[in-house]
Amino acid sequence: MERHRRRLNSLALAAPPALFLLIFFAWPVLNLLRRGIGIDPSALIDTFGLAPVRSAAWFTFWQASLSTLATMVIAFPLTAVVANIEFRGRRLVNALVTLPFVLPTVVVAGAFLTTSDRLGLDDGPFALNRSPLAIIAAHTFFNIAVVVRTVGGYWSQLSRDDESAARTLGSKALTTFWRITLRRLRPSLLAAASIVFLFSFTSFGIVLILGGTRQRTIETEIFRFAISRTDFATASVLAIVQLVVVILLVITNLALRSRLNRGDRLSINRRRPVDSTRQGAIAGTIVLGTLAVLFIPIVLLAFGSVSIGDGFGFDHYRALLDRPPFLTVTPWRAVLNSVIFAVIATAIATVVGGWASIAVVYGPNRVARLVDLGYLLPLGTSAVTLGFGILITFDAGIVDIRQSLIIIPLTQALIAIPFVTRAVVPLLRAIDPHLREAAATMGRTPGAIWRTIDLPIARKALLVGAGFAFAISLGEFGATSFVGRRPDLMTVPLAIARLLSQPGDALRGQAMALSVILMVLTIAILLVVDRFDRSELV
Repeated sequence: MERHRRRLNSLALAAPPALFLLIFFAWPVLNLLRRGIGIDPSALIDTFGLAPVRSAAWFTFWQASLSTLATMVIAFPLTAVVANIEFRGRRLVNALVTLPFVLPTVVVAGAFLTTSDRLGLDDGPFALNRSPLAIIAAHTFFNIAVVVRTVGGYWSQLSRDDESAARTLGSKALTTFWRITLRRLRPSLLAAASIVFLFSFTSFGIVLILGGTRQRTIETEIFRFAISRTDFATASVLAIVQLVVVILLVITNLALRSRLNRGDRLSINRRRPVDSTRQGAIAGTIVLGTLAVLFIPIVLLAFGSVSIGDGFGFDHYRALLDRPPFLTVTPWRAVLNSVIFAVIATAIATVVGGWASIAVVYGPNRVARLVDLGYLLPLGTSAVTLGFGILITFDAGIVDIRQSLIIIPLTQALIAIPFVTRAVVPLLRAIDPHLREAAATMGRTPGAIWRTIDLPIARKALLVGAGFAFAISLGEFGATSFVGRRPDLMTVPLAIARLLSQPGDALRGQAMALSVILMVLTIAILLVVDRFDRSELV
């Protein structure tokens, strides 16, 4: 009877976040797929018989593969430094590396367009303007933090005993690394690679802006067939294919992450101070070199926002007070809209994500895995699929919220919730169960144990998750481009994309100025989060 009661309590705990996921994620996505293809299995064959679709599918896979490979190779030296060497400013380096990941994709795309203009890379084999190289470079820039935070966090807690024993027996440093260290790092490397591939595979804003009309992926084709052609059947088939890949990648990532908690991971700090001038010089070169490469596009973006012809000024910022003919609100009004939506989305994501985290940590294993998997799916699912599904699902009767203010933050919250759970779950799992047992032995009730032990830790983790949720909501572009159809509810990312799509240096400068404002807001949030952050990024 007691066991049965505990199971019912666990299911009741998981019910609210699961219901939220079913209503606002599963229902819209399944409804979109149902409306598109019905029961005709030939739709899949017909869709991939189209040459543009085959071309987009092939480009999606190979650009995601190259983006993943480039990210892993470029990020690995810095990962090795932050995981193994204790140096002043290490937490600042972690924060600076994380900045590109939380920047809105339209800002990243705008930064690379500016870099291409400023460095004269519009033509030739290394052209960064509307080319596959630009997309791969932007994805690498965006995802380096995933590798540094995921692999570096795991590596920093591995014991040095096996490596020290091998060196004592005469093994050379490189041989020891290949045969011992790299083998132990394999689960974390594969986990990071699966997430980088997932983000590159489902990328929308970067491909849409940097790829133009020539470089198309499954994601941009879903958008094109649904919006430009109103061909819901083809868009839905592409969404199904992408959703299957996403589910497989998420399941793979969860399986790899579960392996990180087994075997030879110890709660120690393997970092050591530099033991020679040569080591310090190499580490310093790696850190400064990586940061320099990461911040070239950001610096040039800021430079472009104040460049007026051959001089400098703030004309582009002052121009944001006026409304261009092709925008429905002034750019400054778009800033206010984005902040309001981000606040509401953060509140929703924090409540639901915190509740889901409790269900994952304290619920039965099977329920915990389902909830954990369920709240990772919106992170990898096509943003345009999610946004379009919500738009056509909540469109009638009492559930018609298409013209409501809540539709935008609700959609953004779905994408932000995984960042809350990724911040809270690891810290709750890290609580020593002996603390709870000791408190129970002293006569504390379960509620008192939760308030005095779990809640203080959870509160800090929730603050971290809320910070990431705010930053993600502030810059969300893909899903918002579908649900943000009401003219007076335009957000900053939508305004930037509109400005970048228009010819003229003045409008490009205004887009850069608006991007800098969005970037500054994101950096401010990141600095607050970093004071409390002890979690992995994803």
